[in-house]
Amino acid sequence: MPSNVLNAPVGPSTARAGTSSRSDSAANLRAAVIESFRRHRLSLQNVDWVVLTWMVAMHAGFLAAPFFFTWQAVGVALFLHWLTCSVGICLGYHRCLSHGSFKLAAPVRFFCTLCGVLAGQGSPLTWSAVHRLHHGRSDKVGDPHSPRDGVFWSHILWLFNRHSSQQRDMLYRSYAPDLSKDPLLRFFEQTYMLWLIAFAGAMFAVGGWPLLLWAVCARIVVAYHTTWLINSASHLWGYRSYATTDDSRNLWWAGLLAYGEGWHNNHHAWPRLACYGHRWWEFDITWQAIKLLRALGLATNVDDRIPAPGARSHQ
Repeated sequence: MPSNVLNAPVGPSTARAGTSSRSDSAANLRAAVIESFRRHRLSLQNVDWVVLTWMVAMHAGFLAAPFFFTWQAVGVALFLHWLTCSVGICLGYHRCLSHGSFKLAAPVRFFCTLCGVLAGQGSPLTWSAVHRLHHGRSDKVGDPHSPRDGVFWSHILWLFNRHSSQQRDMLYRSYAPDLSKDPLLRFFEQTYMLWLIAFAGAMFAVGGWPLLLWAVCARIVVAYHTTWLINSASHLWGYRSYATTDDSRNLWWAGLLAYGEGWHNNHHAWPRLACYGHRWWEFDITWQAIKLLRALGLATNVDDRIPAPGARSHQ
């Protein structure tokens, strides 16, 4: 190429072409990510056998747990259910990482993220990126888990769609470029399964089969289904306080079972707010934990604006 071309100044038209090229590249990347989550891709040739095997093992442990019943094991399982679901998934993965509703002090951020890891719902990067994709395409083509593609699809079947490492990298680049640069989250990405295996081993070492089956298998399976109800039931039943472009609903019993996440229409209308209960009866237990952390100076920049009745959605 002639040197005068290499050294030519970049004019407005060249800059616009470069911007357009980058925009087209980003659009193509997002289109490829969206396509990788489509229902038609799930087939015997594209099953994620690791996820399927894990799910079968956890559910088998759940069914075996009643035969190894002890009150101590059940008590530990209930405590860990709250710790890993409310503190780990709802507070850590969802409201802090996915939506940036507040900032946590470094040790608390590590602890909450670790609790999310021990919920067994995926690495923090994967969980957050998929959730952002869900908000971007909620109940439209490309939503990873919309009931419009089938209730069972939205509840569990979508998890068995295999994604290559390249597709996962595209997901991060498109929907979590900020999080993928975080050293803490990269650390958990690389060590995710090790934490789960180590925790299961510790439970067995401390309490044998009862603690393993209740505090790991039963606790994780119950947590799975309460979380998945938000993907399925909360897009099918309940009331709507805000006009959104999707089918999100406020479902009271999902709100209780999923630690406040069931006030789903509120969340989709105002996704960055840290509090999901916008009316006095919409109890949000995760919000109570956030308020405690704020009072202790461990949570800052908390977005606690409760919209006025009839306020326009920020979806």
